[in-house]
Amino acid sequence: MDLDETAARLEVPVADVERVHRLAGDHPSAPLPPKGDAPALLDRLAVPPDDAAEIMAGWPDPGSPLWTPELRWLLDRSTALVRADLGGHTWLSPGPELPRDRGPAWRHLYVYAYLALVDVARGYHRGHGVADAVSWTSLADLGRNLAVDRRMRGEGWPVMQSWLTLHARGAVYELGRLQHHRGGTGIDLHIPEAGPLTPQAIDASLDEARTFFPRHFPDERYTEFTCGSWLLDPQLREYLPEDSNIVRFQRRFELEPYEEPEGLDADVEVLRFVFRTLTTPLDQLPRRTVLQRAAVDHLLAGRHWRWRRGRFPI
Repeated sequence: MDLDETAARLEVPVADVERVHRLAGDHPSAPLPPKGDAPALLDRLAVPPDDAAEIMAGWPDPGSPLWTPELRWLLDRSTALVRADLGGHTWLSPGPELPRDRGPAWRHLYVYAYLALVDVARGYHRGHGVADAVSWTSLADLGRNLAVDRRMRGEGWPVMQSWLTLHARGAVYELGRLQHHRGGTGIDLHIPEAGPLTPQAIDASLDEARTFFPRHFPDERYTEFTCGSWLLDPQLREYLPEDSNIVRFQRRFELEPYEEPEGLDADVEVLRFVFRTLTTPLDQLPRRTVLQRAAVDHLLAGRHWRWRRGRFPI
């Protein structure tokens, strides 16, 4: 493929295409599941019906006019790029952000890459003795993220497509209420949209992780749980009651000294997670919960939220 021509046809910077070409190298890709098996797979991955219908309509059948040579090249090489880092645990972009209004092949290209990698990820899980139930629950974060992106009218996916490469490479495991991200000396905690953040649910998830990682990754040594989130911002205590689930979650952590995170705006993250919108004017956002009122009032007062990191021993 001519990389300059490919970038022009994909309407993305040449540097993005060169990056995919470099990282994928000559590594093998992975085949998509048979189309006949796809509906059951999408259901198992908790993909909502509207998204599943779009994914099936845009399926990369041989000879499909929806799939140009450059799209097929990107699907193949982005899948190879992610597969080449199987077992890796750092954030990884599978490829450039595409103009998603050009049709289902463009909108869901990285979903097809994820579907191609499901068997690869499950093979990695089996190799580490991970139970099928944990494997499928963890991988089903695809459906949750597609549902969120639909609620956000497409504003959420650019972040989510990189986030989901962690699942495809065996880095993130959903154990009860929390997602646990292996790597380094700490297990990083992520908080999916999955019900109340009660102390009992958190305790159960942490206890499960304390046995899960030594059993399935015995060569890795973890000494602490860590978390980076606007949920750890002490400013929330100005608005929330002391017995709120969020404040009780905060109390578990010893916070690191604050440093402005590079490339991350905590105000944007609050809007993303509390309201699932990045474009609605502040005075039009809902105020149904204490957290929603806190998020809006803080910003309307000209103040800013902070992304904080904390840790506590395992």
